Amino acid sequence: MRQRADYLAALGLTDWRQRRPLAVQPQVQSGLPALRSAPAVEVEPASTAVLDDTWDAVAAEVAGCTRCELHQCRTNTVFGVGDRAANWLVVGEAPGADEDRQGEPFVGRAGQLLNAMLLGIGLSRDEVYIANVLKCRPPNNRDPAASEVAQCLPYLERQIALLKPRIMLAVGRIAAQNLLATDTPIGKLRGRVHAFGVQKIPLVVTYHPAYLLRSPTEKRKAWEDLKFARRVASGSLQ
Repeated sequence: MRQRADYLAALGLTDWRQRRPLAVQPQVQSGLPALRSAPAVEVEPASTAVLDDTWDAVAAEVAGCTRCELHQCRTNTVFGVGDRAANWLVVGEAPGADEDRQGEPFVGRAGQLLNAMLLGIGLSRDEVYIANVLKCRPPNNRDPAASEVAQCLPYLERQIALLKPRIMLAVGRIAAQNLLATDTPIGKLRGRVHAFGVQKIPLVVTYHPAYLLRSPTEKRKAWEDLKFARRVASGSLQ
């Protein structure tokens, strides 16, 4: 109990008792919000090499990728980290300066806060898989260009096909909008169960840890999102 209190303190929360849940519209089993279709994870015929895809093959392609101009200014590609058999997939926007230097997603202060957010719902960093929409850092941490997302998203789709997560947690506006192929504001994407790809993987949206560091008053909303995602993942959503 003490350990959980420490994690919630990092979120700026002192009372972790269950509060009135967010309005859910709709549940996973009963249709989805009226959003444009999310990018589909392509499933090709059994005779193709796609079914023989491996984590090592995708990682090697990412490491040598020159599909867009971002490869010219990167220090390291940022493939992803965590349990490759995890039920949870956490997806962020793109590497920042710390991630570019270390080759790992969500490090530095934002990474520490993400770790605390996950621990608050009983998950360690090692129990989830964490990746980004982009594998290379955009200069000056600018928003990803549409052309860059188009070139890089197939790598994430292949990771998703290999992982087969029970739930996806999109952190931040850029990740959520690109995964759901929508320009709907993040405030309207929260509190719902979305579906990703042809497998209709449940996807929940929350704020990016870097945003929460700048706007600590929003941490309570992020905590509600995490509890909501936990209920979706456990199948206990009522």
